Parts: sequence; C-alpha cells; structure tokens
Amino acid sequence: QEQLVESGGGLVHPGGSLRLSCVGSGFPFQDADINWYRQTPGSDREWLAFIGSDGSTYYADSVKGRFTISRDNIKNTVYLQMNSLKPLDTAIYICNYIVYWGQGTQVTVSP
Repeated sequence: QEQLVESGGGLVHPGGSLRLSCVGSGFPFQDADINWYRQTPGSDREWLAFIGSDGSTYYADSVKGRFTISRDNIKNTVYLQMNSLKPLDTAIYICNYIVYWGQGTQVTVSP
C-alpha cells in the first residue's frame, strides 16, 4: 500500500528555517517523481517543488532561491529545506507521488 508521511513542521520566526521530510513506502521509491505542495484554508493547493527519479529539480517562482528539494533513496525520503521563511509561507505542506498524498505537516511562520 502506497504511503507518504510528512514531518518536520512547526512554529518558526520570520527569517528562520525548517527542513521537512517525506517518507515513502509501498512503491519503488528510487523510481518515483515526488512533489511538494502547500495548502491554506480557502485556497487551492499550491505546487512548490519537484524532484525526479534522476535528481532533476524544479521550483515554483514563489519559493525559488529559498527552498531546496532533495532526496535520499536509501532512507526513502524526500526533503524540503526552507530558508528565509515568511508569514505567507504559513500552510500545511504535503508531499505527492502520482495520485498519492500524505496527510501534511503544519508550518507556521509568526513573530
């Protein structure tokens, strides 16, 4: 059974950093293209970053230069390093593989 589990969220001050993790199971992780999204109440889910099975990466303009996606296939984990966080980055962060979604992890950026 395919499963994605996020962790690493929390409360951080503006300008701070967090590293989110997404652990996948039940599928060939090393062959999987993984995305990170975020969602706030009343808004559509926003795509943030992609990492391919070949290590290629793409970013939304809103996070380019501040967020970095990476993967460790030994640990079946994709990371999202988030720097220079802003209050507008407050959201639930969710990882995705094809049609499978995790439950998300809450990130709150507040003074």
